[in-house]
Amino acid sequence: MTNVEIKMSENINLVPVTSYLNWDEYFMLQAMMASFKSKDPNTKVGCVFVDDNNHQLSMGYNGQITGIDESKIPWGNSKSVPLDQQKYAYVVHSEANAILHAKAPLANSRCYVTLFPCNECAKMLATVKIKEIVFLSDKYNGTVENSIAKRILELSNINYRELKLRSDLVSDMSKYFQAMLP
Repeated sequence: MTNVEIKMSENINLVPVTSYLNWDEYFMLQAMMASFKSKDPNTKVGCVFVDDNNHQLSMGYNGQITGIDESKIPWGNSKSVPLDQQKYAYVVHSEANAILHAKAPLANSRCYVTLFPCNECAKMLATVKIKEIVFLSDKYNGTVENSIAKRILELSNINYRELKLRSDLVSDMSKYFQAMLP
């Protein structure tokens, strides 16, 4: 036996290691980080697509149309004004942005998104043939649009599930980031 083999067999300096985050938490935190790029004053949404090897394929956030002067587009959400004066006519959802910017096919991927997809995004997700949606919030549960989205996903055999983040995760991350500051 060589000296190297002897030292390796003695487990010198080997320490058991684990990751603080599981894959679901890791990718949902990425989606949450993407949502911070959104300028939407009311609802910030982020999305990340991941393949079977846990490699990120694409990400997106809800924002205005690329290349237009955003100062000429409304961010208000009051439905008391005509649609052309509401953000809903102009905002591109996070899922759509991620699909549009994907550099590889998204078929059989997982979609991590901070807000359950609307019916329009559900159509796009079904069309690109993703296999699963992991969402953080379903704040529109029970609305007609939400029911339609769920029906589209079910008819397309796309699984979806809510991710409940550990209560200590955000506070632990905050402490970690604070400790990194000078």
